Amino acid sequence: MKQPYPVLLAVAAGLLVCNPLSAAGPRVLAPGTLPDDVRLETPKSLDGYFPFTPATNQAAWAERAALVRRQILVSQGLWPMPTKTPLQAVIHGRIDLPEYSVEKVYFQSAPGFYVTGNLYRPKNVTGKVPGVLFAHGHWKDARLSEETDAKLRQEIATGQERFEQGGRSRFQAMCVQLARMGCVVWQWDMLSDSDSNQFTAEVVHRFTKQRPEMNTAANWGLYSAQAEANLQSIMGLQTWNAVRSLDFLLSLPEVDPERTAITGASGGGTQTMLLAAIDPRIKLSFPAVMVSTGMQGGCTCENSSLLRVNTGNVEFAALFAPKPQGMTTANDWTKEMATKGFPELKRHYAFLGAPNEVMLHRGEHFPHNYNAVSRSAFFTWLNQYFKLGQKTPVLERDFTPLTREQLSVWDAQHPAPKADGPAFERQLLQWFTQDAAQQLRAAAAVPENLRRTAGAAVEVLIGRTWAGAGDGEWQLKAKEDRGDYLEMTGLVTNRTHHEQLPVVWLYPKKANGRAVLWLDDDGKAALYAADGTLKPAVRQLLAAGTIVLGADLLSQGEFLADGRAVTQTRKVANPREFAGYTFGYNSALFAQRTQDVLTLVKFLRQGRGGTQPNPTIVAVAGFGGAGPVAAAARALAGGAIDRAAVSTGGFRFGQLLDYRDPRFLPGGAKYLDVPGLLALGAPHPLWVAGEGASPGIASDLYRASAHLTAYTGPAEGRETAAATWLLQ
Repeated sequence: MKQPYPVLLAVAAGLLVCNPLSAAGPRVLAPGTLPDDVRLETPKSLDGYFPFTPATNQAAWAERAALVRRQILVSQGLWPMPTKTPLQAVIHGRIDLPEYSVEKVYFQSAPGFYVTGNLYRPKNVTGKVPGVLFAHGHWKDARLSEETDAKLRQEIATGQERFEQGGRSRFQAMCVQLARMGCVVWQWDMLSDSDSNQFTAEVVHRFTKQRPEMNTAANWGLYSAQAEANLQSIMGLQTWNAVRSLDFLLSLPEVDPERTAITGASGGGTQTMLLAAIDPRIKLSFPAVMVSTGMQGGCTCENSSLLRVNTGNVEFAALFAPKPQGMTTANDWTKEMATKGFPELKRHYAFLGAPNEVMLHRGEHFPHNYNAVSRSAFFTWLNQYFKLGQKTPVLERDFTPLTREQLSVWDAQHPAPKADGPAFERQLLQWFTQDAAQQLRAAAAVPENLRRTAGAAVEVLIGRTWAGAGDGEWQLKAKEDRGDYLEMTGLVTNRTHHEQLPVVWLYPKKANGRAVLWLDDDGKAALYAADGTLKPAVRQLLAAGTIVLGADLLSQGEFLADGRAVTQTRKVANPREFAGYTFGYNSALFAQRTQDVLTLVKFLRQGRGGTQPNPTIVAVAGFGGAGPVAAAARALAGGAIDRAAVSTGGFRFGQLLDYRDPRFLPGGAKYLDVPGLLALGAPHPLWVAGEGASPGIASDLYRASAHLTAYTGPAEGRETAAATWLLQ
C-alpha cells in the first residue's frame, strides 16, 4: 500500500533517533533548550515601542480598521453598546456674559452615575452652530482650578500663556475662546475630578493593591478578576461618559451634527483619540500631547485589558482618517512624533486621498500641557474646517475667569449624589453586567446574532481570527517505528507570528484520512499513560486508522525550563496590581494557548502536496484546562474543526479570583462564559462533558441540528467515550 505522506515518512538517516518512551513522552528539543517563540520574550508594557504601518490597500485597511475599532469597543466594555438610558440632564445656574453664557450641568450616563461639567454657549448667533467636546487630562480639579501667581508668571515668561487674567485657567480659556468663535462647548469632569465625586482619586488614578473585599465572585469592584472578566474598568467608564457626553451635546437643538469636534490633552488626548475612533458622529479631532509611538498612557484611567494588544495610539489616531485631525507635541513622550509616527500618519492620510487633513503642531520646547500656543493651533484648525470666519491664526483675547463657586455644579438646590464609595462601585458594575447579559442572551436566540456579538468579541479576546491564524511549517526531529504506527517528533513553527510548538505525531500505518488534535494540561505527554504506553483512548483512535497529534501549548511541556506547571502567569514590571498593565498589551495565556490550537488546526488543513499530513477530517479533543481552550478555538475556527470533543469540568471564567490564574481571560465571563464558547461552535458536531445532560445555551442552538452529544458518565470513562464519538 502506498504511504499517504511520503516526505514525512522518508526520514533522513541523520534524523533517526531513539526516543525511549516515558510518562512524559518523547522530547523534541535537547534538554535545557526552549522553543524559538517570541512569546517567551519580556512582555510588552506601556513604555514599549508602538509603530504604525500606513495603509497600502483599501480593502485590507477597511478590514484592519474594523477589527481595531471593534477591539477598542470590546476593551472598553462597549460591545455590545450598553443601553442608553435617559440622560435626565439638569442645566442650571446660567451666568450671562456679553459674548457667551456659562451653565452648570449634570446628567446620568447610566442610572445613578453622574457626569458633571459646564456648558458654554455663544450669543448673537443664528442657525446651527458647531459643538465641541473638551476632555481634560490629569490636572487636579481641572475645570475649577486656578493657576498660582508664581506659576502663571513663569508660564507667561516662557511663552506658554499670554494673559495675567485669562492665563489663570487654561481650561476656561479654551471654552471661552471657542464660545466667542460661535461654538457650543461641553467641558466635563474626569472621574474623581472637580464635581465628579462618586469615585475617589485613589481608585481612579492611584490604585495599587487588590482589595480582597472587592475581589469576589459576586458584587465585585473595579480591578478585580471579575471586573476584568467582564471588561469593566475606569477607562471604560470614562469612555462611556465621553459617548454620553456626545449624546448630550447633540441633544441641544442649536448644535450642528455635521460640525462636532473633540479635543483634550494628556489623558484628555487619550479620551479624544478613543471617542474619535469609535464614534462616527465626531467630525474633527485634536488630541494634544498624547499621540506617540512611545509611552501610551501611564495612568490606570488610560489602560484597560485588550486595548493595545497588537496596536497602539498612532493606529487609534489613524482610524479617524480621512477626517480632519490635528495633534501637538511637547517635551515629553511625544517629542519624537515628528519623525516617528507622524510621517506614517501623513502617508496614511495621503493614501486615503486626504494628505492635508492631518496636522502636527510641534511644541517640544514646551512642557506637557495645553498652552496658549497649542490652543491657538486648535482654534485655527477648527476655524479652517468649520468655516467660522475668524482671522488666522486665531488668537485668544483676555477674559476674567469665573470662580470655583461660580462654576461648581452642586449647590443647596442641586445637592451632590451621596458618595457611597464601594457600595456605589458594586452597584454600577452590576448594572453594566446585567445590561450586557440581557443583550447577549437575547442575541443567543439566533445563531447569526450570537456570532455578530459574542463571536466577534471572542476574536478580540483571543487576539487572533481564524483567517489570521498564520501558516505553520513542519520540522521533523525524530521518528520511531512502533509496530502498527509511527511516532514522529518535531516542531510546528508559525512563521507569521514567530511561534513554535513541540509536537508528537502518531501515524497509523493504515491511515484513514482522519486526524485528532489531543489536548490536555500535560501537553503532548497527555498521549501517554504513567507507564509510558499510549493511553487506551489514543490507542483506540490509532487502531481505527486516525492520526493523533499531541502538542505542548505555550507554558506546557518543553516550554517549562524547570518542568513545573504554571500556577501564576507573567506580568509586566509595573508593581501595581492592575491587569490592564499586562493584558492591555499582551494576550492572556488562555488566549495564547487558543492561538496555538488555531496554528495546529490551520497546519493540518494546509496540505502541501504530501509534504505534511492533509487529512480530510480534523477533530479536536480537549480535557482538563485545555477543554475550554478547545471550545474557544472551535468558536473561532467553526467548520474548519469537523468534530470537537470538549470536557469543561464545569469551569467558568466567572469563578476565578486571580487575574494571574493561567485560565484567566479578560472578557471571558462577559460573553456568556464557557457555555457561550460552546454555543458559538453550532451547528458543527460537538461532544461535551462536564456540563450536565443539557448544556444550557449550547443545547438551545444545537437543538435544530441534533449535532450535540452530552456525556454524563463517570470521569474515568470520559476519554474513551470521547474517542468513540470522534470515530463516528
